Amino acid sequence: MRPAAGDTDDELVLRAGRGDPAAVRALVARKLPRILALAQRMLSDAAEAEDVAQETFVRVWKNAPNWRPGEAKFDTWLHRVSLNLCYDRLRRRREHPTADPPEQVDAGPAPDRNLLARDVGKRVAASLQSLPPRQREAIVLCHYQELGNIEAAALMQVSVEALESLLSRGRRALRAALADLADGG
Repeated sequence: MRPAAGDTDDELVLRAGRGDPAAVRALVARKLPRILALAQRMLSDAAEAEDVAQETFVRVWKNAPNWRPGEAKFDTWLHRVSLNLCYDRLRRRREHPTADPPEQVDAGPAPDRNLLARDVGKRVAASLQSLPPRQREAIVLCHYQELGNIEAAALMQVSVEALESLLSRGRRALRAALADLADGG
């Protein structure tokens, strides 16, 4: 049975739980880009982001036969699994300091035309990484993953007011860290 473009996430998960490979492909095609983007923004490491995305989908397949539509929104559950895996990796980073510093990427100018955009992108990414984890999570969910405040608050298990406070503090910190960019510096 081929998935129709109008199949709901719940329908696809149920079919994936029954072993339908077309439903599995449709779910991956539909959800992978957002899960990769979420993990990349949380971890700032493409390889780790791919590992998190893969582990997320492994958990989807393992849990698909037990999925009960209506009990939870699939997208919310999927994001929560991904965020938990990201936090596991962030904790492991703190727990295992390395004896040797990592190899440094050449910070010199690159020979392509998009230097400024790349530099600004790196500054934004570094500033995002410097935020406290809960502020970073709120910013990523609302601004990059485009979740509404109610859905993001539910996913983070906080009130909408607490989410808005996290967003406000995170935006303020990002504005301060990137102030020179707004001034043309």
